[in-house]
Amino acid sequence: MFKKLFGKGKEINKDSSIYAPITGEYVKIEDIPDPVFAQKMMGEGFGVNPTEGEVVSPIDGKVDNVFPTKHAIGLKAENGLELLVHIGLDTVQLDGEGFEILVESGDTVNVGDPILRFDLEYIKENAKSVISPIIITNSDNTSSISVSEVSSVVKGDTKIVDVTMN
Repeated sequence: MFKKLFGKGKEINKDSSIYAPITGEYVKIEDIPDPVFAQKMMGEGFGVNPTEGEVVSPIDGKVDNVFPTKHAIGLKAENGLELLVHIGLDTVQLDGEGFEILVESGDTVNVGDPILRFDLEYIKENAKSVISPIIITNSDNTSSISVSEVSSVVKGDTKIVDVTMN
């Protein structure tokens, strides 16, 4: 009651949309060639087989974590949705080579804002795979996740997942 009286209880929208962070071909999570991702050990999500090396924010939110090895970025929406954008597979071993981070922890980002660039050819030659998982790392805090069946995806433009947080 007091929240309503004093206007402090701004309702946070529990629904989020996750857009493609990379242009390329959609990959079902079960088809990602890494059991940690394919078996959803880190959470629900999808993959993209990139055709270019620019990554944009797939959600409106804040940069929660920039990995020191530059191969992954954690994002968090206002409603608590936590998202991991992971470029390629076994790319942690590249120790940042071939990656350029464009944001810092704490930065506010909107869908379509550039957050990372990577050398697609370098990753193809030096990593297990260039397929890039996008994972809802707190899937257990969601009440529904709806993943669209799409084929080609365009960064910042193709909506892939609708999520409702608890």
